[in-house]
Amino acid sequence: MARLGFPVEEDDEGIRLDCFLVSQEDVDQSRSYISTLIRNGYVTVEGAVNTKPSARLHQGQTVLLEVPDPEPIELSPEDIPLDVVFEDDHLIVINKQPGFVVHPTAFARSGTLVNALLYHCRSLSGISGELRPGIVHRLDKDTTGLLVAAKSDTAHRGLSAQLSARSVKRRYLALCWNHPEPSQGRIDAPIGRHLVNRQKMAVVPGGRRAVTNYRVIKVYRFSDLIEFRLETGRTHQIRVHGATCMGCPVIADAKYGGMKPAGHSSTKADRELVADAVRLAGHHMLHAETLGFLHPVTGEEMEFNSAPPSEFHIVQRLLARDMEGSS
Repeated sequence: MARLGFPVEEDDEGIRLDCFLVSQEDVDQSRSYISTLIRNGYVTVEGAVNTKPSARLHQGQTVLLEVPDPEPIELSPEDIPLDVVFEDDHLIVINKQPGFVVHPTAFARSGTLVNALLYHCRSLSGISGELRPGIVHRLDKDTTGLLVAAKSDTAHRGLSAQLSARSVKRRYLALCWNHPEPSQGRIDAPIGRHLVNRQKMAVVPGGRRAVTNYRVIKVYRFSDLIEFRLETGRTHQIRVHGATCMGCPVIADAKYGGMKPAGHSSTKADRELVADAVRLAGHHMLHAETLGFLHPVTGEEMEFNSAPPSEFHIVQRLLARDMEGSS
């Protein structure tokens, strides 16, 4: 069990207990989970158990949080179909489908890409730990496209070194609401946990450096097709930079404001167009189209490309028809 202590500073005067705890850099938990811990007696204020998440704190107090050890998750191989783009004795490249969680979590203990890889490959690199065997990098649950996993520790180290050196080629396509200004550029803005909603990421002072390059490929009336190239690989990086720094959330991204464009026309036809785009998408419109790296064992230069899924093209056609109809 982890025990963490936090002093209440002058700026924290009057803050709720649950909000205070989720705002701490060392607390990587959601507000709902913190509230549950508070109610179950895992939090003390000045040595006394406090079971009210809404309790107000005062300068000079000390808050002690105890976080129970997570229950062990037993990984089982599962016969889940995989779209294998490339495979040899050292690594495997997968074209990931939407709705596919990459590795087990407290909320997804089975049905993940790791479960499928364990069945398909039988053995994976153990460098990432028992819950993430073989996983060198990840894609969000609903992000589609290319991902590489390591079968051996040697391959894992080689691929991780390339990621750290920013030499891995990663090109993404996204359908985004609104139009960025300028139409191409480079975003260098740190990303960390959202200070209130710990299930979201945000641009925050003191976050980890995140660098994204973007370029508009095609313009529609309320939206754009945008190419993103990553220099770093932070959690939700494109989605956060797109929504926060560019004002262009990914279409159908409910977590980061992608359910409708900002300030769009309120006519009935336009509202129906937006609703149809979100409905036809079914998940956020972000696709990892290109993945390139040097083979970590042979040194061969490798590059893979994957076309976006059918729903991506369906939404594009809807936006294009709207563009033609309005001209």
